[in-house]
Amino acid sequence: MSAVSDRLPTFPWDKLEPYKKTAAAHPDGIVDLSVGTPVDPVPELIQKALIDAADSPGYPTVWGTPALRDAITSWVERRLGARGVTHRHVLPIVGSKELVAWLPTQLGLGPGDRVAYPRLAYPTYEVGARLARAEYEVYDDPTELDPRGLKLLWLNSPSNPTGKVLSQQELTRIVAWAREHGVLLFSDECYLELGWEADPVSVLHPDVNGGSYDGIVAVHSLSKRSNLAGYRAAFLAGDPAVLGPLLEIRKHGGMMTSAPTQAAVVAALGDDEHVRVQRGRYAARRTALRQALQAHGFRIEHSEASLYLWATRDESCWATVAHLAELGILVAPGDFYGEAGARHVRVAFTATDDRVEAAVRRLA
Repeated sequence: MSAVSDRLPTFPWDKLEPYKKTAAAHPDGIVDLSVGTPVDPVPELIQKALIDAADSPGYPTVWGTPALRDAITSWVERRLGARGVTHRHVLPIVGSKELVAWLPTQLGLGPGDRVAYPRLAYPTYEVGARLARAEYEVYDDPTELDPRGLKLLWLNSPSNPTGKVLSQQELTRIVAWAREHGVLLFSDECYLELGWEADPVSVLHPDVNGGSYDGIVAVHSLSKRSNLAGYRAAFLAGDPAVLGPLLEIRKHGGMMTSAPTQAAVVAALGDDEHVRVQRGRYAARRTALRQALQAHGFRIEHSEASLYLWATRDESCWATVAHLAELGILVAPGDFYGEAGARHVRVAFTATDDRVEAAVRRLA
């Protein structure tokens, strides 16, 4: 087992423990703005769907129920502007992180194959490549990569951690380049419904892909939009030639979403109102924290979408983490997401209204 675990970097969040203890010692308690886990209630209609499906003694299918596939295809067309999406174009997954971590392995990648992802990025893209023993590299503009041996290209818009959004023109250019060079493109769009100063576009939109899903797959999650991080609910949509073999592999591996969760996802994707309500909560928290950080001397960069503020005081990210910990506020150091983040911190606005108000008072 050590041969596998030795391929992996140190789990970054372990490095934050001393600062978490400092923040927790604040007389009014910690304000944890580090991980970005949802804290608001699961909408009642989703809870009800889960409860109604609780008597599910049999094995669920990896491909999901027909009702689930209908819900996904309907949402992809309604919300993302995709056209001609059938059941063959979609695949439920057990939360998006497991897909990111195991995709290179499931694609059969290994030594000599290359995986590329943004210079500032979710650490699990690298972890997935390491698990498969593939090579990995970062980019500023993916079209400047050497396409030889490049088997998997990750996009992430809106970005975690920066909140940066790729424009429709940029996406169109990158999709065309990937197709020209035979590079499989996976677009992590888990924050797409959380645009604030930009309107994120999916690679599934016909203006981006020209009406074809060849060589492209989008990754979507219900963790943030519907507060379902605890349910492990996500899905893929895109090229059937990619999703078909993944489905067969996942059948053999037993990678199936539970039956009650499948029912909950049907309810969640069929309702837009709870997303509007949750967006309103996040918008208010974002505004309050942004103003407080700026007044405290921070500069906010990008952050036009997602659930994070990408902030800097032009110092080491760990100096900033230590400073805020003394105020009882815990944030994520930017170098968790790559060396280019060494002078930034990622500030999540997923805490409760009460805790956000506490952070604002302390920053003042």
